[in-house]
Amino acid sequence: MITTDELKDLPLFESLSDEWRRMIAESAAELSVPAGEWIVREGETPSFFVLLEGSLTCEKDYGGTNKVSAPYAPGDFYGEIPILLDSVAIASLKSTAPSRLLRLDRVQFKDMIASSPRCNQIVVEVMTRRLKMIQNHMQTNDSLRVRVVGSQYSTECRDVRDFLSQNHISYRWSDHDETNPIIPDSCGEAYVVVDQSKVVSCPLTVRKVAQALGMRTAPEQTAYDVVIIGGGPAGLAAAVSGASEGLKVLLLEKKGIGGQAACSSRIENYPGFPTGISGNELASKALKQAVHFGAEIVVTREVHQILTMDGEYCIEMDGGYRVQAKSILLATGVQWRTLSVPGMKPLIGRGVLYGAARTEAHTVLGKNIFIVGAGNSAGQAAMFFSGYACSVTLLVRGRDIRNSMSQYLVDQLRSRTNIYIETSTEVSSVSGDTHLDSICTESSGQVKQRQADALFVMIGACAASAWMPDELQRDPNGFVLTGRDATPARGARTPFLLESNLPGIFCAGDIRHDSVKRVSSGMGEGSMAIAFVHQYLALQTETVAALI
Repeated sequence: MITTDELKDLPLFESLSDEWRRMIAESAAELSVPAGEWIVREGETPSFFVLLEGSLTCEKDYGGTNKVSAPYAPGDFYGEIPILLDSVAIASLKSTAPSRLLRLDRVQFKDMIASSPRCNQIVVEVMTRRLKMIQNHMQTNDSLRVRVVGSQYSTECRDVRDFLSQNHISYRWSDHDETNPIIPDSCGEAYVVVDQSKVVSCPLTVRKVAQALGMRTAPEQTAYDVVIIGGGPAGLAAAVSGASEGLKVLLLEKKGIGGQAACSSRIENYPGFPTGISGNELASKALKQAVHFGAEIVVTREVHQILTMDGEYCIEMDGGYRVQAKSILLATGVQWRTLSVPGMKPLIGRGVLYGAARTEAHTVLGKNIFIVGAGNSAGQAAMFFSGYACSVTLLVRGRDIRNSMSQYLVDQLRSRTNIYIETSTEVSSVSGDTHLDSICTESSGQVKQRQADALFVMIGACAASAWMPDELQRDPNGFVLTGRDATPARGARTPFLLESNLPGIFCAGDIRHDSVKRVSSGMGEGSMAIAFVHQYLALQTETVAALI
């Protein structure tokens, strides 16, 4: 119980009147937390905390994997900066020993400092000192752990930049060599430097970069309750739900976290984000949640096959790794459909790109670019690149873009003076020697050749499910059948709503037959799939008990 006497001994409260100390003692929340518990996480809505007993540490995340921490002793407080600046928490607070804290909400805190000029002065002085510390840290420390050197047309370099961006790891990129004594001559044209000391090259791969950053690229355990294959919106939502509900969860992602949703520069119709949120940022938040609840996340690891073993499943990955799973969730997403026109193949990665990663923004600075597609992803890419490119031309095969794109995006596109929409238009060929320099388009029988610095192709998606078990039922296009669309083996039970014909193998997101291709629906399916996983595991437990 908080008393007025213990408040009087703390510098923050000693200037308050007896009446105010009594009010705070009676109305403030009292928290008792064990060692190792998070009080508030960076990005959350903050309260104002005062440490009464124990010890805390304040941690600030810089550059995705680099953290700076500061100790808190009894009498220290936290939360004044985000409350007074009306922002989310800019750092995380964690107990390092069993601790007792006083908590005030925003209104209580503001009323308290308004009641006493001296209390207000103490808060402002501490806030000023902390902001100065942040400024000094930024001036004396480079928060960018990664430097990427390589041509914009280097596939390896682009893959690394996309991976870093999707995993919210800031980096510095230059398309030419810089003088650096630690770079050996054998590194070639593309290389990465991590923490100013580790050189990744010969050959440059995403996995080697991930390992240099200390990211997990192989599973730690050999058996899991559920293995989620795919780290897009559906897979991340499932990892959050499964881990938070006590399941032993492994998520495998062969590329970067976020999937194709990472190409969405701004999603404005996702509930809860009235000013919009990028697919990349949404995935980053979900990843932090999944890790917070204990899900194991493994990146750059590709699944080769799924085998049946002793009533469970064995998942084989590249590198010879194997894990056993009581259940599996397929959330692999889809691949961009290819555009087959003369000249395309040799220019892929050299001006012709599938999807539209945010990392390409600086490669199109001041240039004339084209985007093929009429969906929301294409519209969002056009809006994003219009802030960098000289001109963005959206090439649409149909007659009216409103048939395939959300109205809010259509309105935004038409408000930008450097975005042009050409309907009833198709690309007939592309050309260039070492990189793309022109495209030919056809509209109403008229062929036009035009200078082009980049061509982004976003014409829909196709399933990449050939590696999945032959027994797994799919539609003619390769999308996985679930629920009543799947036909169970004779005498077997009817599959759950998101379950395939193979008991215990579930499917969510874009790879599922007849799914709604939206980020919000994918995340909804991922969370819902975990509910069916629980039901399946309960059935398995009942079956084993009956046999005993």
